[in-house]
Amino acid sequence: MVAQKLGNPPVSQSRFTPSELDGAAMLAPMSGVSDLGMRRAASRFGAALVFSEMVASETFLAGEAESRLRAEGEGLARHGVQLVGREPGAMGEAARRVEGAGADVIDINMGCPARRVAGALAGAALMCDLDRASRIIEAVVTAVSAPVSVKMRLGWDDSLRNAPRLARRAERAGAAMITVHARTRRQFYDGRADWGAVGEVVAAVGVPVVVNGDCRSVEDARAMLAASGARAVMIGRAAIGAPWIVGAIARGLKTGARLEEPPLAERGEAALSHFDSLLVGLGRRAGLRHARKHLAAYAEKAGAAPAIRRALVTSEDADVAMGLLARVFEPAEGREAA
Repeated sequence: MVAQKLGNPPVSQSRFTPSELDGAAMLAPMSGVSDLGMRRAASRFGAALVFSEMVASETFLAGEAESRLRAEGEGLARHGVQLVGREPGAMGEAARRVEGAGADVIDINMGCPARRVAGALAGAALMCDLDRASRIIEAVVTAVSAPVSVKMRLGWDDSLRNAPRLARRAERAGAAMITVHARTRRQFYDGRADWGAVGEVVAAVGVPVVVNGDCRSVEDARAMLAASGARAVMIGRAAIGAPWIVGAIARGLKTGARLEEPPLAERGEAALSHFDSLLVGLGRRAGLRHARKHLAAYAEKAGAAPAIRRALVTSEDADVAMGLLARVFEPAEGREAA
């Protein structure tokens, strides 16, 4: 496992391979969640790599502003852009364009369980059509010089747990890294992730494998790596409202220490910067609406009083919401006095 370097490195678009990453914890691509502000925060606190929200290849190529914003990586030292689609040509061209815009890794979504994605025969549905999946991977690898990763699930359901087969095909097609969410598509996010089953993928390929699903602590991360034999962990839902947790887990894996939160003031600064990035990027009205899921999570994980939490997520005024978010990260005595 590679060593982790702390701090915020200068922005660089130099090419690298996944085995060169600093640290063993990454921020997962999360649709509607892992926006640029969240990725900046996670990167600042030491995430080895951060991935964009899922970007639909065809809407991106059509010039949709929201798709282009999702792929943005300004201010990030290294970042991956996740693409979703089922047409090899469109996926390859979208990959070429996002690489040209600065993406360091192109990730192919073959694991999204959402009905609107899988129902369109993309995302996790591609695990039911390995020939098409292979053509998509080949098209993306051919289109770019950046490393290509593939994110998948264990399979469609318990009768089709074919992640090792898809991983072998991905490796043959030129993928440099495989990430496995340790559930089937049928499970969505129910039940416990089966980290041990990811070991079958590790045994099937020679490229680095990342294990994903239910990582909330350093102890979880250690157990995931031990059970699967994977190279790194990917953290999703636990980072909502706590983007610092990815770097904290990376440090814990390196040093053997327990999870250590950054100081309250640093967490507050990151949260406020994240909120501001949404207001700037989406406009104050749309940015406030989009931010509510993040604001609610920041407030809950910081232990804010219920009244402040309710006011924060129901406010229609961005300035008021910004002031309430600042209060969330004040020392306890300051909150009581306010």
